[in-house]
Amino acid sequence: LAQAILAQIVRDPAANSGSTALQAKRARIRRAAAMGANKVVQKSKEAKMKAAMAGGRSRKKKWSKGKVKEKLANMVMFDKATYDKMMKEIPKAKLITPSVVSERLKVNGSVARQAIRHLEEKGLIAHVGEKHHAQLIYTRKIGGDE
Repeated sequence: LAQAILAQIVRDPAANSGSTALQAKRARIRRAAAMGANKVVQKSKEAKMKAAMAGGRSRKKKWSKGKVKEKLANMVMFDKATYDKMMKEIPKAKLITPSVVSERLKVNGSVARQAIRHLEEKGLIAHVGEKHHAQLIYTRKIGGDE
């Protein structure tokens, strides 16, 4: 019935130029016709169970895990060779921060902070700008006193 009315509306252009009430009625009929076309017959419980059991055997999509960052195996204590390297190389660097020391000597961040404090006490490096408890930025010592 709805399709017959819809067909009549489409065929008769004179009837299309009517009031808003008529347009609303036509829109409802179109929606009803469209909704009827989208109905899907539901499966029985047995069919659903069979589909669920068969679904386990089918291949599922494997999602990539993304790029895995390589774990750093940094030392947690200084050995003799690393300590000597620290005493020789780090005071010559222009920028000395815990991350730079950690990267160059392959040591832990906390060990790098202690190394910087040790070098400062020995007078081999100088602090840059105002001193801050968290932002340890140092440079090589140039000349005598600052």
